[in-house]
Amino acid sequence: MMTTTQRLLDLAAAASAGHDEDLVLLLREASELYQQGFADLRERVADRCAGLSGQDLLAAVTAAGVPCDASQDREELIVLLALAEWEMTPAALAYSEMAEDLARRGVCLLPEE
Repeated sequence: MMTTTQRLLDLAAAASAGHDEDLVLLLREASELYQQGFADLRERVADRCAGLSGQDLLAAVTAAGVPCDASQDREELIVLLALAEWEMTPAALAYSEMAEDLARRGVCLLPEE
C-alpha cells in the first residue's frame, strides 16, 4: 500500500514533467492528500495531548515555535501544534514545493476571475 508521502512525492515528480490540464488534476489529487494527511496527524496530536492541561498544551505549542495565546481554546491549540508538525513532514514539504512550482507556471486550483 502506498503512503501519503510516497504518493505526494510521486505526484510532485510527475508535475515537474507534466503539461496543461494534467497538472490541475495532479495538483487536485495532491491537495486532497495534503488535507487528509494533515487531518490524520491532527487526530494523532489530539490523542497524544488528551491528558495535557490547557497550560501544558499552551506550553507545547509555544515550544513548537508557534505564536499563540491563552485566549485560544484547546482545539485551536491542537490545530496549531499539528500544523507545526505537519509542515515539517516530507509529504507537506513535497506538496508545498509542487504547489509553488505549479503556481509559478500559472497552474492553481482556484479559477481566475
